[in-house]
Amino acid sequence: MTRPTVIGTDRLELGEGIRWTDGRAVLTDILSGRLLSTPDNPAAPLAQITQLPCPLGAVAPIEDRPGHWIAAAGSGICRIDAAGRTDWIAHVEDDAEFPMRMNDGIADPQGRFWAGSMAYEATEDAGSLYRVDRDGRVTRILRNITVPNGPAFGADGTAMYLADSARGLVRRYPVDPVTGDVGEPDTHITFSTGSPDGMTTDREGGLWTAVWGTGQVHRYHPDGTLDRIVELPAAQPAGLCLGGPDGRTLLVTSARVGLSRPGPLDGAVFAFRVDVPGAPAAPYRPERTESPTSTAPDAAREAAVRPDTP
Repeated sequence: MTRPTVIGTDRLELGEGIRWTDGRAVLTDILSGRLLSTPDNPAAPLAQITQLPCPLGAVAPIEDRPGHWIAAAGSGICRIDAAGRTDWIAHVEDDAEFPMRMNDGIADPQGRFWAGSMAYEATEDAGSLYRVDRDGRVTRILRNITVPNGPAFGADGTAMYLADSARGLVRRYPVDPVTGDVGEPDTHITFSTGSPDGMTTDREGGLWTAVWGTGQVHRYHPDGTLDRIVELPAAQPAGLCLGGPDGRTLLVTSARVGLSRPGPLDGAVFAFRVDVPGAPAAPYRPERTESPTSTAPDAAREAAVRPDTP
């Protein structure tokens, strides 16, 4: 295997949420609230798309609205328009017992957006997983997660992989592709060293995950057995995606946060070639007659958050 290429001159505090969309990779530097894109020239800096005045965990493109995003940000979920303005859908964690922020998130193949929340101090079981349906309604799907990362979906949307990084495991949930209902999970992968972080799937059903604290990314076969390990010159790989013109470039973000002596490539973005391609990021697909939550004041939007599913 060739040595990973370093993309961009930046070294991010907490690089996450990387997605391949519209012929480029976008990513977040969570704690600074920045949405960035990778440059055409690997020796150039990352380009800033926008910056929010709150943490920005991850985004998904909005279908047929170039430059528009749905985002896991601050204590909730918002839309970001091409001018960088935010339109809040729901502040789902404003009333939580602990100070909370949103973390990772992604759109599924059916066009829904899923995003996890966590306590700033990674308080045990404080986090949740939320789903934003195409009508703009928000539902808390899962509770009692400490640090949710992912989710990642199989190609048909019937399987969801969700990491609880603090517990060192990845669970696989059956998903009804029509309703978005989630069934009982099985423990797909357990880690004895490091923590699973960002994830993505490829066209063979393989699961790639960044493994925080190890300087590695792993690929797993569909049955959960380890296929390969790639070493990176950064201690804290955090997010990843498959992209490039043929879908065979694995892009990996990393982080400097918490390192007493970060190395020269901690916080860098890396790229290397793989054998099995993946697909571009799925978009969030709002219904044409979207719920009034898209234009109503914040108080009315909060009423659109559904209670927990059974």
